[in-house]
Amino acid sequence: MLPFFVFAFIVLLIDIYVYKGLKIVFNKPAKTAVRVWLKILYWLVPAVLLLLVTWAVFFRTVDPQPPVFNLYYYIVAYTLLFYMPKLVFVVFHIVEDLIHYTEKLAGKLILYFKTRDIPYGDVNVARRKFISRTGLVIAVIPFLAIIYGVAIGRFDFRVTGTVIESPRIPASFDGFRIAHISDLHIGSFYGYSDRVRQAVDIINRQEPDVIVFTGDLVNNFTAELDGFIDILARLSAPHGVFSILGNHDYGDYFQWESQEAKEANMNDLLEAKEKMGWRLLMNEWQPLVLGNDTIVLAGVENWGTPPFPRYGDLDKALQGTSGYPFIILLSHDPSHWDAEVLGQSNVDLTLSGHTHGMQVGIETAMLRWSPSEFRYPRWGGLYKEEGQFLYVNRGLGYVAFPGRIGMPPEITIIELVKGK
Repeated sequence: MLPFFVFAFIVLLIDIYVYKGLKIVFNKPAKTAVRVWLKILYWLVPAVLLLLVTWAVFFRTVDPQPPVFNLYYYIVAYTLLFYMPKLVFVVFHIVEDLIHYTEKLAGKLILYFKTRDIPYGDVNVARRKFISRTGLVIAVIPFLAIIYGVAIGRFDFRVTGTVIESPRIPASFDGFRIAHISDLHIGSFYGYSDRVRQAVDIINRQEPDVIVFTGDLVNNFTAELDGFIDILARLSAPHGVFSILGNHDYGDYFQWESQEAKEANMNDLLEAKEKMGWRLLMNEWQPLVLGNDTIVLAGVENWGTPPFPRYGDLDKALQGTSGYPFIILLSHDPSHWDAEVLGQSNVDLTLSGHTHGMQVGIETAMLRWSPSEFRYPRWGGLYKEEGQFLYVNRGLGYVAFPGRIGMPPEITIIELVKGK
């Protein structure tokens, strides 16, 4: 109850303050039907939001089905669409109010001591309008960005390529191509099976030697895979398709009726992966053989930092791998690399996901930033230290916010190159 009322209070406070600012930007029109409708439309936005949140908190039924959970994501999108721009406008309006009331106080002090006159009135009102109008114009940017992220960005599948060069790579594996995908969150694609089919076709067209998936196949429950198993089973590579589990795959974020129901959900997920032809690595490894050479592909269960679960056992996953020249590890959370892999294991290349790049960011030749870096220093792309490599895939799907802004869904093609 308390979080809901705090949320409602903040929403209404923002709307009241923004409404005050908009009255400064626009001269008050006469009391016409247009003005009445504009006021109705303005206050309809918070009214709809609060009704949706009220339903989500107090009246929705506990139903493990993708359509129900996807409604929450669209409530998030609705909130961001209207309130991110409002928060931008609020910043400018606060600056304007600080200037206005500071000058007003200074004016009263000056008049009290009768030292000089200060300009006030039309000049200050014009400046106030300029500040507020600037805020209004800039607030359009996040509004349009969110619309783009939801309508286009989340389905703008991109293929990125990277090269791993190491003298430890056997000659037979020189030029070996790995397709790395992660974080599909298949329930988020409910109603968009054609988009998943499109992504599968793009991956297969790259003709990789092996395909690896680094966790979070579902959001909460195996039922999300209904209608998608046959599509995902079409992924094909000469050395197979391998996968691990991510934090979402265990069903820890859903309130199950019983422990038995949760375990049944996990068993259904394991069976679904078998039907798809995906080889699941659960703290174990698999040899990849090419010509006269063999390398290791190992996979751990999810290993995360709190509050994320820690089921992975790296020692168990690598047991018996010391005699092989090159070892690839699949580990969902990139924080595992710094905690147990880097400088502490014989792993050459670690492939991770999990961060999504927060589904928002900027990546250019001059600037590379995502809010993910506040939590994960290694949030996307290739990292190398002490001869060991980490690649963090930005994810193929989406969760919570049904969109991507400047952080497109990623299909990574990694080429192994024998170095000197």
